Amino acid sequence: MKNLQYWMWLTEVVGFCSVKPKQITQLYDSIEDFYNGGEKEWRLSGLFSNNEIEKMSNTALDVGDDIIKKCVSLGYEMITIEDPSYPVCLYNIDDPPAVLYVSGMLPDIDDRLSVAIIGTRKASRYGITASYEFAYQLAKAGVTIISGGALGVDSSSHMGALAANGVTVCVLGCGINYKYLRENAKMRSNITYRGAVISEYPPDSKPMSFHFPQRNRIISALSDAILVIEAGKKSGSLITVEAALEQDINKKIFALAGPADPHFYGSNDLIKQKIATLVTEYTDIIDAFDEVYVTSELAHEALKYDDAVDAVPVKGKLPDNIFGLRANDLTEVPVHKENAGLSEEENKVYYAVKAEPVHIDDIAAEVDLPIRRVLSILTLLEMKDMIVSVEGRSYKLI
Repeated sequence: MKNLQYWMWLTEVVGFCSVKPKQITQLYDSIEDFYNGGEKEWRLSGLFSNNEIEKMSNTALDVGDDIIKKCVSLGYEMITIEDPSYPVCLYNIDDPPAVLYVSGMLPDIDDRLSVAIIGTRKASRYGITASYEFAYQLAKAGVTIISGGALGVDSSSHMGALAANGVTVCVLGCGINYKYLRENAKMRSNITYRGAVISEYPPDSKPMSFHFPQRNRIISALSDAILVIEAGKKSGSLITVEAALEQDINKKIFALAGPADPHFYGSNDLIKQKIATLVTEYTDIIDAFDEVYVTSELAHEALKYDDAVDAVPVKGKLPDNIFGLRANDLTEVPVHKENAGLSEEENKVYYAVKAEPVHIDDIAAEVDLPIRRVLSILTLLEMKDMIVSVEGRSYKLI
């Protein structure tokens, strides 16, 4: 919560979706230095209008203290743009939030492949089924699923990720404590055990119409790829795609083709205009990230193996092995197998896994490799039935 009070003060002055918080981080060592410079420094920065400077002078530094107390009492995390845990991919856009409010635990977005699955609130049965299935299979393959927590495609995507015991992030267009869509309250609660519910708006903020287009820039920024399931001609999903392309011209965009129906006009047009790549199954997306995933036929078959989960796990408890083997089936302490045609890197990761669960962060630290690369190797080792994923992003020998 580095310099939290100062960032909340600034947000009170400039509002949300502003370029000025990032500009301050680029000009000053900290916002505290900027604040202490006073009105003379604020004018010299060249960032603010006369009206904004007057508002800064008239706004108390403790303007956000009640919000801070509320967040502490509810167990919400507050991450400022200066915090080391603030996602780099979010900071890199022009107008990153000064403060992120988080319920749950924000996953390591920068080092873990993430896909936003988006579409209409009034989704067809086809769209609901497709979004659930894509989210389930991608989450099972280790992809973080990002969506907006709304009805239709958003909810189905979050539920698919939860059913796969995967990680998902819900980006709201209101405060995380606001009773938005009561029918989704249980889903949001489950998400906090498997990822996070986040917002740039204070916890009790009501949803406003302009919040949702603002929220979409966060969804796109957190995602390595966007998958549009079902979108009409004026769908908000198209705003997310537009934001993604403005943020990164190389951002991967995918879309599922639909019937010649107005509800699919937007998604079909993305394919027609060659803005989006047509997908028919989740491995189409996996194949696009061949630097992360092994994409051989054998790997595809292993990824498609479906040990179905009948219900959303309670408090994020993972099955002992998402590919079928249970810990209580073992009759002896597992030991490392002989080299099974692994590369040097793969061997390093394999021998960092022990008989008792080892967290992925500890594995990455031991082998001195990026989390994303370690995750791809761990996925391969799971496919070879050499290790098993267990509760809390940990792994152990089979």
